[in-house]
Amino acid sequence: MLRYIGKRALQSAVGLSVLIIAVFFLARLTGDPAKLLLPINADQALIDEFRAREGLDRPVIEQFGVYVWNVMHGDFGTSLRRHRPALDMVLEAYPVTLQLAFTAMALVLVSASLVGSVAAYRPGSAVDRTVTVSSLISASVPDFWVAISAILLFAVTLQWLPTSGYGSDIRFWLLPLGVLVLRPFGMLVQVVRASMIATLSSAFVRTARIKGMSEGRIIYVHALRNALLPIITVAADQTVGMINGLVIIETIFGFPGIGKLMIDAVMARDFPVVQASILVTAIAIFTLFILVDLAYVALDPRIRHR
Repeated sequence: MLRYIGKRALQSAVGLSVLIIAVFFLARLTGDPAKLLLPINADQALIDEFRAREGLDRPVIEQFGVYVWNVMHGDFGTSLRRHRPALDMVLEAYPVTLQLAFTAMALVLVSASLVGSVAAYRPGSAVDRTVTVSSLISASVPDFWVAISAILLFAVTLQWLPTSGYGSDIRFWLLPLGVLVLRPFGMLVQVVRASMIATLSSAFVRTARIKGMSEGRIIYVHALRNALLPIITVAADQTVGMINGLVIIETIFGFPGIGKLMIDAVMARDFPVVQASILVTAIAIFTLFILVDLAYVALDPRIRHR
């Protein structure tokens, strides 16, 4: 097991190395930060002073070498705009993003497992057809369109919820969570349904029914556990997609998470914050996939044996 984890960690390190190189050089293609962060009437002497202070006057290869050396020592640079450590800004924003993403995914897992299992219990029934059509529509609609439509309906027209903002009031969370849940719910319902249909036709399910076991216990205890592997795989992919999609959702709803921080940093050409945001997000995603692999081993002893 430790050998496997080490192998996956090494693969992740290679991927992170490629990502660091790509992000660093692509960020520099967006232009000179001095033109955005300094006053519009700044003279050339002030621009040169800013670039020298931030190390932007050095050759790009030298800048990259300094950046890699600093990252290896835990220094992700200082924000060009706010003059704060970039890593501190990212770590302050991440709890909001993780809370939003994992709350939404928990709702998706519970609701999709229930709805998909009900649809799989009687394939081809009216309930199954309704669930199938609804989930396909749910998985097809774009997040930004749903977000704007939801704001127009519930915040502007009905005035039930705030248009944007962040706080402990649950009303600030309802629209972002509703938008985030919609697409993964549709995708996962389809996966749960297909996996449960295959599992419910298995021999051990017929044996459990012969023994007089209740249908609820058969479906939600025995069958669902044996159908979990493809569900976990898709759930992990959807979680990653959700974290990436938060760049749009947090910007639309004004949530102070990593997505909004990243967009603001890109618009301001704040290279250290952009690089730190993407690198920390990549580390979180690689860690998530390693945990999913470990979950496979815990759920299926055959995988552990292999």
